[in-house]
Amino acid sequence: MKAIFSLLFMTILVQLARGQKGHIPSAFIDREVKAYETSTPALLVKEVTAPYQSDRQKITSIFRWITDNISYNIRAAGRNRNIPAIFEEPDDDTGTVLKPLNLRVAETVLRRRMAVCDGYARLFKTMCDHANIPSEVVTGYARTGWNRRRSNFGSNHTWNAVYIDSAWYLLDATWAAGHTNLRGDEYIRFYDARYFLTDPVQFILDHYPEDIRWTLLKEPPPLTEFNYSPFRYKGFIKTGIHSFYPARGVIEATVGDSIRFEVNSSVMQGLLEVVSGDQPEDSIGNDDDPVIIGGRRKAFTYTVTPETGEWLYVICNGYVVLRYKLIIRKPGDKEGTLSRQ
Repeated sequence: MKAIFSLLFMTILVQLARGQKGHIPSAFIDREVKAYETSTPALLVKEVTAPYQSDRQKITSIFRWITDNISYNIRAAGRNRNIPAIFEEPDDDTGTVLKPLNLRVAETVLRRRMAVCDGYARLFKTMCDHANIPSEVVTGYARTGWNRRRSNFGSNHTWNAVYIDSAWYLLDATWAAGHTNLRGDEYIRFYDARYFLTDPVQFILDHYPEDIRWTLLKEPPPLTEFNYSPFRYKGFIKTGIHSFYPARGVIEATVGDSIRFEVNSSVMQGLLEVVSGDQPEDSIGNDDDPVIIGGRRKAFTYTVTPETGEWLYVICNGYVVLRYKLIIRKPGDKEGTLSRQ
């Protein structure tokens, strides 16, 4: 009954806020969504979006509820400093039919009122689904400080893309909600609007996706981190790779050159291959019928052809594990490094 009166009161306030032009100020949405409390994503979405008409207003309301009510799980993030706390562990599902992962994570986050980045992103995705607004969970690399370790250039963060007003936009509820102190043992809630529907040109300065299509840029610039290391996918951890060659992420070659790739992995089975062109998908067919190739040290030689693209993807045991930037030189060209980005 209290929720019904609250929703009715909110509807009246929204009508007053519309004025004569039918526009609802974002500041009004930001202020009022804090009052909603519920236990399931479906009910929560119904409450926070009911007063609004446009998808942009609904997304603003969903995003601000999450940033105002979900805290960052410092304890989970600090369990293992060597492996980023990307993934949210959902509570056990006791139902007879297993729910989709996004929904299980979203319900867990709502119960706990805290999450790591994966929980924020999956909750946002689930709420968008209930609002019939297309969205995606995006995994990739986030620059997390001035003294970042270039050797850790790989997937360590999760955020979202959302489709409104006939276009895709980028946003990060985790970073918009607040930040930790310098010691990393205290969470400080502080809304940062820079991470809501951000211009892709600005977003890529500290967010680099595994799938470069989600940069939303026609020609995504490679980061300077490639000068020190190739980009590491989640599969890098899954296959237990502890060393690789080439060490740098930028390879310069001419058409006809052969490039040797090597990895040392903790798993015996699986093939190593290198491909160019569109980014491949993980295909773990080798898991069902393991193929032992060269033990833990695996190697592959790739020959540069006129059709070779600007990216080379290393695949180990069916998982995409590394991405290199390839600069194809013409005879006589000098070697160089990537410009700062």
